[in-house]
Amino acid sequence: MRIALFITCVNDTLFPGTGRAVVDLLERLGHEVVFPEGQTCCGQMHYNTGYRRPAAKMAVRFVQTFGDADAVVVPSASCAAMVREHYPRLGQNGSRLSRKVADLAPRVYDLTEFLVDVLDVTDVGAYYPHRVAYHPTCHGLRMLGLGDRPYRLLRAVRGLELVEVAQATECCGFGGTFSVKNGDVSSAMGADKARHAVDTGAEVLCMVDNSCLMHVGGILERQRSGMRVAHIAEILAHTETSAPAVPPTASPATEGARR
Repeated sequence: MRIALFITCVNDTLFPGTGRAVVDLLERLGHEVVFPEGQTCCGQMHYNTGYRRPAAKMAVRFVQTFGDADAVVVPSASCAAMVREHYPRLGQNGSRLSRKVADLAPRVYDLTEFLVDVLDVTDVGAYYPHRVAYHPTCHGLRMLGLGDRPYRLLRAVRGLELVEVAQATECCGFGGTFSVKNGDVSSAMGADKARHAVDTGAEVLCMVDNSCLMHVGGILERQRSGMRVAHIAEILAHTETSAPAVPPTASPATEGARR
């Protein structure tokens, strides 16, 4: 299958390793991955803060860029949810934008649902010898309905011990612009999530959204908890011949912030 990667602006700017991991993983499974260079932001930040016209322009750009793709894979549940759930609200009924969104949106997938639902695979041949805690992010849990897909993929990874996070369905507090407008509340929610993650005794905290990982990972780093963070794509792309899964220095969140 020929798959188009929508890397998202957060990953492209701060976490390019996640995009590389997606490509490595899908190519290892025998598929061709293309990177349309015309892609930009999905417009989620603009939409959430009331700038509907700029968001609509970004939606137009998105459908122009990805309209011919067999499938669009997004290593971000929040951005996939923006396309599938909010793009239809940006175009008036019957408009050209609404028609094109209706045609494209069903072909836009979070990485985990693409692997499980489209490729019908849970064992991707990964090896990750670490104790891992998984936090289901809000957009993946409530908007995309990812359910147990990430758990099924992680349980099939050789060497990985998956542990449960207490109050896993509670928001980590990032919420994009929520963390800017409500900094104190966001920080308190993030601290709660970090505490529950550390209490699991896991070495690594995993999510499907690097934005949420950056938020909680920053708290873990400031607390010097010793816990690392990793996007699920990076775990699934890891094999026995890869570099060490958990680096001895800074966490991925910190590395991304330094770039």
